[in-house]
Parts: sequence; structure tokens; C-alpha cells
Amino acid sequence: MVNRLTIGVIGIQGAISEHVKTMKDALDHEKIPGKVFILNDIKDFETADAIILPGGESTTISKALYSSRLYDAIFNKIKNESLPIFGTCAGCVLLASKLSVEDKDVRLLSAMDMKVKRNAFGRQRESFECELEINGFSEPYNAVFIRAPAIENIWGDCEVLAKLNGNIVLAKQKKFLALSFHPELTNDLRIHRLFLDMIL
Repeated sequence: MVNRLTIGVIGIQGAISEHVKTMKDALDHEKIPGKVFILNDIKDFETADAIILPGGESTTISKALYSSRLYDAIFNKIKNESLPIFGTCAGCVLLASKLSVEDKDVRLLSAMDMKVKRNAFGRQRESFECELEINGFSEPYNAVFIRAPAIENIWGDCEVLAKLNGNIVLAKQKKFLALSFHPELTNDLRIHRLFLDMIL
């Protein structure tokens, strides 16, 4: 029997409730006992076995994490390699160690050995869906891109799991998973199930 998992979804911006629902569905699918909750307060942070950083605007999320003291709490656990983190879109940006264009208003968590370019696929009106080949998946994944970043390059033991038009859009390193697209906006549970595999 797997111990009960508690997964917090950072509740600042983005498709927060969609991530909560999709992760709950993934837990049910894998028959893993667990709880998924919206994480806004530092007092609830220590109860989380893993966290999800949804999309949104990376500057806004960074500032809110810092003002709530969640940034330091997360950063310290990253240094100790004791907190699995799943970042989508803006979450992918925050997991990076470098930005292609430096921005002093964005405090990166530096969890992964990668450099990210924000809005690499265009603005909101240029959002799109496509079939994406992902390493380890037997069938393509229908990926939703909205003001998506791209992972420009990686180093160290960061691993590429998917590319689109030469751009890295899905990568993992240790217990960290970063992607440019929005798996919470589909009914496909495979990305959330992949993260569960990384936690356990």
C-alpha cells in the first residue's frame, strides 16, 4: 500500500482548479490514496509531499511567491532535493536556472539545469494545439500551447522528453518536471501520471 500523498497546487494564477481535478483523477486512476489541495499559505506548505506550479504570468507568480514567503520555503527544499515539483508554462519558467532575456523581477527557483525563453511561441492569439511525440509514451499527446515558453537548452543531468519544431517543450531532472504546454486542459492523464511516478 502506497502512503497517502498530499499534493499542493500553487493557487496564484492559471488553471488551478483544472490541475487539482486532473491530479485527483490521476491518483484515482493509479489507485493511490491522496489529497490534492490549493496551496496559498506558508502554514500549509509543510503538509505537501509535492507541488504543482501552474501557468500564468511568471513575473506575477514570482512576486506572489516571494511576498508570501513560499519562494524561500520552496527554494530551500529544492536545495535539499526533497520536494518534487511539476511546472507548466510559467511554472516551467520558474523552474529554470536561466532566462534567455534576464528579468530582475523574476526570481527563478533554479531547480533545473535549463535556460528558458518566455512567450517563445507567440502571444495569446497565437495559441494552438498539436500532436506531440513524448519519450516513453506509446501514442502522441494532444498538447495545448498558450503563450508558451520554450526550453532553449539544457545541461547537467536534465533530460529532454519532447521537442516541437526543434524547441524543447518537456524536460525532467531528478524529481522536477517542466513543460511548455497545459496538460490540465485535456482529459489525458498521462503527464500527471508521469509526475506521480516521479514522486513515488
